Amino acid sequence: MKLSVIGCGYLGAVHAAAMASIGHEVVGIDVDERKIASLSAGEAPFFEPGLPEILSAGIASGNLRFTTDMAEAQGARVHFIGVGTPQQKDGYAADLTYVNAAVDALLPFLSPGDIVAGKSTVPVGTAAELAPRISDAGAMLVWNPEFLREGFAVQDTIDPDRLVVGVADGEARAADILREVYHPAVAKGTPFIVTDLATAELVKVAANAFLATKISFINAMAEIAEATGADVTQLADAIGHDARIGRKFLGAGIGFGGGCLPKDIRAFAARAEELGRGESVGFLREVDAINLRRRERAVTLVIDALGGNVVGKHVTVLGAAFKPHSDDIRDSPALDVAVRLRGLGAEVTVTDPQAIENARRSHPQLAYVEDRDEALRGADAVVVVTEWDEYRRELSPERAGSLVNARIVVDGRNCLDATAWRNAGWTYYGMGRP
Repeated sequence: MKLSVIGCGYLGAVHAAAMASIGHEVVGIDVDERKIASLSAGEAPFFEPGLPEILSAGIASGNLRFTTDMAEAQGARVHFIGVGTPQQKDGYAADLTYVNAAVDALLPFLSPGDIVAGKSTVPVGTAAELAPRISDAGAMLVWNPEFLREGFAVQDTIDPDRLVVGVADGEARAADILREVYHPAVAKGTPFIVTDLATAELVKVAANAFLATKISFINAMAEIAEATGADVTQLADAIGHDARIGRKFLGAGIGFGGGCLPKDIRAFAARAEELGRGESVGFLREVDAINLRRRERAVTLVIDALGGNVVGKHVTVLGAAFKPHSDDIRDSPALDVAVRLRGLGAEVTVTDPQAIENARRSHPQLAYVEDRDEALRGADAVVVVTEWDEYRRELSPERAGSLVNARIVVDGRNCLDATAWRNAGWTYYGMGRP
């Protein structure tokens, strides 16, 4: 099938390359000429495992191309909208400027029977507003939310754990076309859930709200553990054995970040207010507040560990990306901690396997060192804030101890073996751990 993907940022670029990899003829369209030039050369403009390989293969096969010309979308059977929906500058609501612009630019090139498939994360009700404009062009609108995990986005697109397609009344045939688009996943029995448009929009934000709530719940328990001497890691293990709860996303630490969870829960709360149901998701404000408090707690642990004053102290921060297997620094707790320590007078050195260039552009006041061991040299304290394997598995406490000035480590992700580090002479501080 011939497909177009409007918007070639993280979501769109991955989706276009993944669809080409399963045999479709795909054109990716974006207004950013530099991004299109990079993608056309087979170069991913961001770090995502597996993407360079399928990107290059798609271009080489002729199944995949990129352009800035929206007219190239004409003739595609399905047009995916994958543009960003950032937080508004003057509030928490989602900014739909790019979604509306993409639809406006696409309308002249739609043909009767075409499918426009929204993938962007939008406030519930957005699809209902867009549908009449698309219907006037003889096309049909569906909403097909994405559930990508950064670092696993290629796998999640080609082999998703579920597919959700929201359709308008009387347009169930549009869902059948999406079944054809995702034929390999459908053939292997991946759940294919057909809903109305509003439900499909809600599925994405509800999923993110639940995950954020689960993370903040265990971080709230970490606050109680810190006040009582309990160990939140053992607590999470114990309650995680309950099948109704589960252990996933019960890792206490400095909290979540990135370009999705923070903005999505804020936009969800803002939309609920607009609908007159703000009290229904009022708890999300506390979820957000707990999340931000954990960053403050990590900074406080460093201050306490250094005797109450970090001025002039050399602090090495292991990690800049908001999570491992990514170079994404949007709302990164890691960089937030680094910037706060720098503001308090510490000499902060940041290292990360992938995110240094992005971090340097955003926070040039910090010092950056690519080599992990060089970054550790002479440190008065070490803070682990992104749980890359290079830090949690491959760095031995003995090796690290031979490089630093003082054996003090703040484990912002509770990802280190506390016993091993203490036995190696380190003063170990965890999040919600005695």
